[in-house]
Amino acid sequence: MTAPRGSGAIPKARTWRSGEPVEPLRALLARGGLLAFPTESSYALGADPRNPAGVAAVYRIKGRDESKALPVVAANLEQLFDLGIDPALPILSRLAAVWPAALTAVLPLAPRIPASGGGATLAVRIPDHAELRALLAAVGPLTATSANRAGEPPIPDAARAALWLAGEAEVAVIEGRAGGGPPSTLVACDGAAVRVLRAGPVALSRLTDVPDEGDA
Repeated sequence: MTAPRGSGAIPKARTWRSGEPVEPLRALLARGGLLAFPTESSYALGADPRNPAGVAAVYRIKGRDESKALPVVAANLEQLFDLGIDPALPILSRLAAVWPAALTAVLPLAPRIPASGGGATLAVRIPDHAELRALLAAVGPLTATSANRAGEPPIPDAARAALWLAGEAEVAVIEGRAGGGPPSTLVACDGAAVRVLRAGPVALSRLTDVPDEGDA
């Protein structure tokens, strides 16, 4: 049984600093472990989105409904294609012109993966956080749900993330600075049409004002 987190008698989660070897992080993710890492807004809880054990651990630690898909961050478009996002989607040229940005897009996915919660779509973004993109380039795409119990405020820094995750054996906390801004803008994409599901730091006009390929 996992010991309660946050008790002073329980050691904090392991930490990882920029410049340290990434191989232990890759091995941790491969066996279903988790990373807590900074994003444009707060700390997030990440697993390999294709790893059933890692995704299950995210749901357990957050107390999140397993039917709710987990958002995913990636270093580049190629990582999204490897997850099952179709490179031919009409909206991708517009998204590519805006990313990296605090803009998350719900896109069709095939085949389904554990992070999609059984659904055929996945919320994805290339984040506006250079250190996070470097981490993703080294370890692969990660789930990026906020680091907190469902319904509680997001955790803003590495120290509090380590305390929250104390007692979890298969977790590493990535040291860094979260942006402290609001959650990313969330949009749904149906073909070339876009609608806002959650307002955020990126205005919809940044996406809709991008000309389609071939318009120039």
